[in-house]
Amino acid sequence: MTPPFRSIGLGLLAAALLAVAPHSSAESPQPPVCVWDILGKSGDVYNLVLDHSLHMARQGMPFSLRAYTDERVAMEDYRAGQCLGLVVTGFRARPFNAISGSIDSMGSSLVVRGGAVDMPASYEALRRVITALSSPQGMKLMREGPHEIGGILPVGAAYPMLRDRQATRIDQLAGQRIGVFDQDRPQALLIQQLGAQAVSVDIANVATKFNNGMVDMIHLPAITYKPFELGKGMGTRGAVVRVPAMFPTVQFVFNADKLPAGFGDASRQFWLAQFDRQMQAIQRAEAAIPAPMWAEVSASVLPGYVEALKQGRLAGAREGIYAKRTLNLLKKARCAANPAQGECATPTEVD
Repeated sequence: MTPPFRSIGLGLLAAALLAVAPHSSAESPQPPVCVWDILGKSGDVYNLVLDHSLHMARQGMPFSLRAYTDERVAMEDYRAGQCLGLVVTGFRARPFNAISGSIDSMGSSLVVRGGAVDMPASYEALRRVITALSSPQGMKLMREGPHEIGGILPVGAAYPMLRDRQATRIDQLAGQRIGVFDQDRPQALLIQQLGAQAVSVDIANVATKFNNGMVDMIHLPAITYKPFELGKGMGTRGAVVRVPAMFPTVQFVFNADKLPAGFGDASRQFWLAQFDRQMQAIQRAEAAIPAPMWAEVSASVLPGYVEALKQGRLAGAREGIYAKRTLNLLKKARCAANPAQGECATPTEVD
């Protein structure tokens, strides 16, 4: 459906990302963190975490880095205890923390105003939630068992990217082949309900499947457009639809039992302080997509998108995939951004 990240992502989100990269096996006296970045050590995610490590070293809590370009391998190494920390998309972080992992839910930060998507307000809603979870008051929600979330940042809105711009309405999706990341079951359920075909993709093959016509639509952040050469798949007929399906994040997970007390709070504050810097990178990535590739959605069509995304979130909550507490927090943030939205007539999204 979290540095300036020149080209990270959702997967996502995330977005984004190539084949397995070898990682350093050199031993270090400092606890290692497995860092996923599509560009390995040359990428912005890695370099953000490098800055993070220098900051934490000044606090007397140093750690070393191991670079990966396949987040599945990074995740496996973290599970195996080879790393005490892990930087991956919110999708991959969800098994370690349902609260933070549910931020990456369909349309959960989307704010509509005056019949159009309000992107600044949408990112402000996301900022509110990340700020709340990064605060000392939110600390108890950031730990599940030994695992704690040490930082959350957006990687940019995940937009529908189409090979044919004539199919931009919800009622035109029937029969379409839509790429879905394996860990995003709620999106797969929604796609099936809309009469479309959910086609499994992963970071290593999503661009190939889209560019070669094996899928008709994917959802990715703008940061993937150039490194994945998605313009090839769109050609002259495709489009990027300016209605985000979700707002994926990158998150830092660590084993709180093996790092010093206070590490998590100091880490979250550092990541939160990078939000504006990251927004500048996201805006640059979106501006780099050629203007003719963007497709706007009319005020009459937009409600269909918004309702479909809501139904996808609710299905995810019923399946136990999305944390209800997070969905309610996100709704509160959306309504703070625009109290006039119809959904704000009721206080919660799910009971």
